[in-house]
Amino acid sequence: MKKIIFILSIIFAFSAYCQAQFPKPKKPEPTKSTKQKKETTVPLGKSESDDYIALVRGVKDWGYVDKTGNAVINLQFDDARSFSNGYARVKKMNSWGYIDLKGTYVINPQFERVEDFSEGLARVVKFKKWGFIEKSGTFTINPQFSDAEDFSGGLARVKMGTQWGLIDSKGAFVVNPQFAELGGFVDALARARVGKQWGYIESSGKWVINPQFDDAEDFHDGLARVRKGTKWGYIDETGIFSINPQFEGVGDFYNGLARAKAMKQWGYIDKKGGWAVNPQFDNAEDFTEGLARVRKGKDWGFIGTEGTYVINPQFADAENFNDGLARVKTGTQWGFINKKGGYVINPQFDAAKNFRNGFAVVRKGPKWGFINPEGDIVIGYLYNEADDFTK
Repeated sequence: MKKIIFILSIIFAFSAYCQAQFPKPKKPEPTKSTKQKKETTVPLGKSESDDYIALVRGVKDWGYVDKTGNAVINLQFDDARSFSNGYARVKKMNSWGYIDLKGTYVINPQFERVEDFSEGLARVVKFKKWGFIEKSGTFTINPQFSDAEDFSGGLARVKMGTQWGLIDSKGAFVVNPQFAELGGFVDALARARVGKQWGYIESSGKWVINPQFDDAEDFHDGLARVRKGTKWGYIDETGIFSINPQFEGVGDFYNGLARAKAMKQWGYIDKKGGWAVNPQFDNAEDFTEGLARVRKGKDWGFIGTEGTYVINPQFADAENFNDGLARVKTGTQWGFINKKGGYVINPQFDAAKNFRNGFAVVRKGPKWGFINPEGDIVIGYLYNEADDFTK
């Protein structure tokens, strides 16, 4: 028994010695100074706020910046285009390929020309012929066409020799090449030309409106503008004239009004062909966002649908309203106005583009930069070329 007590006393003494030499660490008090902040580093190809990035060109090479102006994809390409649905077209060593938002090649440069993806396929040129690839970069439709357009509604316009036809997504001809010109389908009809005459076909290639016009445009608001001789009029989807050819020039109908020219002056007509706004302008454009830009003499202004000036003619140049703002030029400088004609951003730029995704591209001298809707320079004048923020 004494032996056991002796052994236990030795173990206890040794344990006390170890605790004295190696004390158990204390937990720190939860003070603000000991809390760690989350890292805010941005991975390559990602913007701090979102995935929108802008195409820019330095002295020679192209790359992409985020909304803080940081280069997320370094300037390295011989040519490039803005992002569309997560892919961008870039050129290196005379060949085009595709990159993702991180700047990684998803399709290596290998084509003579490329376009954006549409309905899962992109038209590209290889050996001077157009074909279509999928997003893996493999040809779904081999290069064989002298020209081609994007897929829309499951069909693509392609040209064999001098004639246009329609193919499906497998490359099979739905409509054999037979048209000298072929437009896209709008309201299930596409304008087509054989010889010198235009008509309209359906997706099977059947003529819905026989070739009979000297010129023709797409349908808008149920009507299409067509020309017979030197005069323009409008037809409905059966090919019957809703407004007989009588105008020197016309625009498309939007919200029931179209610009039209008579006796060298522009006005606006309704769908019956009557003048809603009498011809009185030296130039006129379509209505957008409820206003149309018109020119009297050298100055541009904006009218409402009644034909009265909402913003008097005063600008050397002007563009249509976009998201409530319009670019206008006073003297040699561009600025932005609201729908009351008040300057939101004073004229100060040698050139400017519309606002898109929160920023506008503007130029002073030879260099381009970016402004916010308040007119503040958020990315300085650093680039020889620049384009909108996209993703």
